[in-house]
Amino acid sequence: MRIGVIGAGKWGSALAFAFSEKNEVVITSRTPRDLKNFVSLEEALECEYLVITVPAQEVGAWLRENFIFKGQKVLVAAKGIEASSGKFLNEIYAEFIPDENIAFLSGPSFAVEVMASLPTALVVNAKNEELSSVFSTLFPSFIKAYTSTDVMGAEVSGAYKNVIAIAAGICEGLHLGNNAAAALISRGLVEMQRFGLAFGAKADTFIGLGGAGDLFLTASSPMSRNFRVGLGIAKGKSQAEILEELGEVAEGIGTTYALSVLAKKGDLYLPIAKEVYEMLEGKNPKESLKDLLSS
Repeated sequence: MRIGVIGAGKWGSALAFAFSEKNEVVITSRTPRDLKNFVSLEEALECEYLVITVPAQEVGAWLRENFIFKGQKVLVAAKGIEASSGKFLNEIYAEFIPDENIAFLSGPSFAVEVMASLPTALVVNAKNEELSSVFSTLFPSFIKAYTSTDVMGAEVSGAYKNVIAIAAGICEGLHLGNNAAAALISRGLVEMQRFGLAFGAKADTFIGLGGAGDLFLTASSPMSRNFRVGLGIAKGKSQAEILEELGEVAEGIGTTYALSVLAKKGDLYLPIAKEVYEMLEGKNPKESLKDLLSS
C-alpha cells in the first residue's frame, strides 16, 4: 500500500517509520523537513491511505483549509477533544469524511519506543469493520493490531487519559508516593469510563488497550508530555512556562478545558478533571489535593 502520513512531529515520524516496514510511505507537514520520503501536502493527499496526526486543537482548521475528500481511507492517529467546541475528533472529521472511510487509532504507544521497533499492541477503531481490518494488516511485525467498532470509547479513553496523566504528574511532582499514584490512576479510569458511558461508549473498551493500557502508560512516565505538564504545575510554573519548556503539543490541556465545558452541559461528576482544570487556571495543587480527598 502507499500511505501518506500527515504531520512530521515525533508521532507522525514514528508511524511513518513503522508503516514503512510493509508499505511505501511518504510524509508531509506544514513546514518542510529534512526527512526521507518527505513530499508536498498535495502529493501526500493523493495517497489512497492516509494517517493523520494533526493535533485535536488544530485539525478542524486544517481540514477546512487543506482537505478535499477523494475517497481516501483515513486513520486518525491524534487524541483529544476540541476545547473551543467540545467536539470529539470523530465529530470534527464527520464533516469531511464519511464513516465508512475513517478509523481511529488507540493504545499504548510512546513515539520513541515505536521508532526503536519495540513491541506494543494497538487498536484500530472504525464503524466499518472491513476498513479496520485492512488498516490492521498494514502495521509492522513489532506492533500487534486489534480491531474494534467502539469509536466513541476509543475517542474518550484516548483523550481523557491525557488529563489523568497531568494529574499523575502533579502527584509525582508533589512526592505523594506510589499509593497515591495508584489510587489516582485507578479512580481516573473509573472517571473516564463514567464519562464515556454518558456518550455511548462501551464499558469494556476502558479495560482494554485503548483505555487502561494507554492510561497506565501515559500516567506513569515522564516520557509522557502530559505527565511533564503535571510535573511543571507541581513546581508552580505557569502554563506558558510549561509549554515553552515542553516545546510540543500537550493534548491534555485542551482536553481539560473541553471536559469542563462538557461536564457543565451534561451535569457530569468529573472530580479529577475538575481539579486539573482549576490547577491549570492557577489553583494551588495542595488545595486541589485537599478538595479531592474530601469530595
